[in-house]
Amino acid sequence: MAEKVLKQQTIQNEVSLDGVGLHTGKQVKLTFKPAPENTGYVFKRVDLEGAPIIEADVSYVTDTKRGTNLEKNGVKIQTSEHVLAACVGLEIDNIIIELNASEPPIMDGSSKYFVEALEEAGIKEQEADKEEYVINEVICYRDEDSGSEIVVMPADTYKVTTMVDFGTKVLGTQNASIEHVSEFKDNIANSRTFSFLHEIEALLEHGLIKGGDLNNAIVYVDKEIGEETLKKLRVAFNRDEISVKPNGILDNLTLHYPNEAARHKLLDVLGDLALIGTRIRGKVIATKPGHYVNTEFAKKLAKFIKEEKRNKVPKIDLSAKPIMDVNAIMETLPHRSPFLLVDKIYELTDSTVVGVKNVTMNEPFFVGHFPGKPVMPGVLQVEAMAQTGGILALKSVPDPENYLTYFMKIDNVRFKQQVVPGDTLIFKLELLAPIRRGICQMQAYAYVNGKLATEAVLMAQIVKSK
Repeated sequence: MAEKVLKQQTIQNEVSLDGVGLHTGKQVKLTFKPAPENTGYVFKRVDLEGAPIIEADVSYVTDTKRGTNLEKNGVKIQTSEHVLAACVGLEIDNIIIELNASEPPIMDGSSKYFVEALEEAGIKEQEADKEEYVINEVICYRDEDSGSEIVVMPADTYKVTTMVDFGTKVLGTQNASIEHVSEFKDNIANSRTFSFLHEIEALLEHGLIKGGDLNNAIVYVDKEIGEETLKKLRVAFNRDEISVKPNGILDNLTLHYPNEAARHKLLDVLGDLALIGTRIRGKVIATKPGHYVNTEFAKKLAKFIKEEKRNKVPKIDLSAKPIMDVNAIMETLPHRSPFLLVDKIYELTDSTVVGVKNVTMNEPFFVGHFPGKPVMPGVLQVEAMAQTGGILALKSVPDPENYLTYFMKIDNVRFKQQVVPGDTLIFKLELLAPIRRGICQMQAYAYVNGKLATEAVLMAQIVKSK
């Protein structure tokens, strides 16, 4: 039986929450908004001029000391992980997270309230297929200094196991697991963040956790607590009395689970690995995880996925009838011989196009380009990719014959293989973001003889010609 193809999801309506940021102590409003297909997770700072956006991308991670913090062009997002974990746990693929400050509200230190808000907004299926990276081999990251390690291995669903051991009697060794992300809502989402007393004291000394009020964090007492310390805590958290429970935590909270710390670490792993930008099918085992090791592993896996994707030649039957032959292509593109450099289109969706160019000895450019040893010029390979991308861009308008696409920018061009007479070039282009205001940004690949020949990031503008 064929495997069911899952569709991308967003939310039906926008929904807002208010609270304070844990470290800034500032009042903040967070609004979840629906997003188009292939948007992914995007933060938007509506308190700043131009409402800049920061994609939830591991390449923007700048600091992981007290949460996973992102920065792009000087714009920051602090402690992103609890919000992202809620989106992953509800299997939402595309969403805009608007903030009027740098930090989401801490709420109770878990993902519970974000999950409730997202469910209130409603989850809506979209047309595009979910993108999923299937793990086919063991990939590992280990931090020798801390002994923390994350491993991912093949599995039939996205599974996560966390094992924590901080070398303290009060917390001990704990494990937590989910066999499918659908278990997140009921078993993980309400697991709150935690800290040790010595960390709380240090943070207070440095003027941090201004939003802490002992209702959004479990505090494990890992040292003798004197009257002077209790006095500081009473003042800091505006309480008349504070004491230590028999289980070694401050008396502000009752644990939801004996292993709530391990469950919260699992929540953090899901939120941090969301920064990979791709849904995973595999089993993650995280030993002594933390934001640093989580995001370093995410960087490694994201790079691994990108490399494999670059070298993954599209599977097409060149003997099959294309969805567009050269005549159909000429009805869409204004190019003509000798400058029409794409012969057939085999795949065309809202976000992807696959085309083919058969390189023959009769190409006019071979007359003067290394005539003794003909090689297709790299600039013409880029042009051929751009023409194929033009087919994708013009799919977004109802009357493509009345529009033109113009180059605006070419980035990250790399030439890997020579292209010679007799070769068949296969082009694959994917949108990097939804087309907005006629601006189209695409990742482009050209393959020859089963290998990556050329790659580039292309930006074009769709302009009405008549």
